[in-house]
Amino acid sequence: MSGVLTDPSLQAIVDRLHAASVAQEAETRAWFSERAERGELSWDGLDEKSHRYMADKLVALEPAKAEFCHLLCRALRATRVIEVGTSFGVSTLYLADAVRANGGGVVIGTEHEPAKAAAARATFADAGLSGFIDLREGDLRETLKAIEGPVDFVLMDIWTEMARPAIELVAPHLRPGAVVAVDNTVQVRHAYRRFFDFVEDPANNLRGLTLPFDGGLEMLVRV
Repeated sequence: MSGVLTDPSLQAIVDRLHAASVAQEAETRAWFSERAERGELSWDGLDEKSHRYMADKLVALEPAKAEFCHLLCRALRATRVIEVGTSFGVSTLYLADAVRANGGGVVIGTEHEPAKAAAARATFADAGLSGFIDLREGDLRETLKAIEGPVDFVLMDIWTEMARPAIELVAPHLRPGAVVAVDNTVQVRHAYRRFFDFVEDPANNLRGLTLPFDGGLEMLVRV
């Protein structure tokens, strides 16, 4: 057991999903490496072929990062959380469990792929956490236009081209002291440049640093 999830049945679900995600990694890395060698890729935006390939891949946040986000939510006593990029909902389970432990609230999730959204909803039901999750299916530039109430915590684990639109929509709703965690900000730093242009603008009241997780994890605080 990880130490942050105290429900054995929930731990079993996330362990199974993490294992399935890891099992896909070698194939996925090879597929992207081959396309990169052919000069077919740009981290400024995945093409249609890449989106089709990834439509059924888990792409789960690593356990250590997910546990860290769970603990951040507990420390913040977070009751309103946004997850930008739900996929099959692995990290969503950690966030929803933290919200439940904090006395209740909601995790607003976003997922573009209908099949992934359906699978995630089934998993949420199996875990008994559906009541704490509002999964919004479709283009996040539309689904995040309506955000009610102040936001305590945000996890961004999304294709880099969507990071800037997401932070522009979410930032106005962050309460002072809210935390934003963004995955892989070292591994693909250049592709995040428009996102960091926003973050580094003093008018947006965000301060942060890069944490030394694999691939980098950015931790931003609304000041």
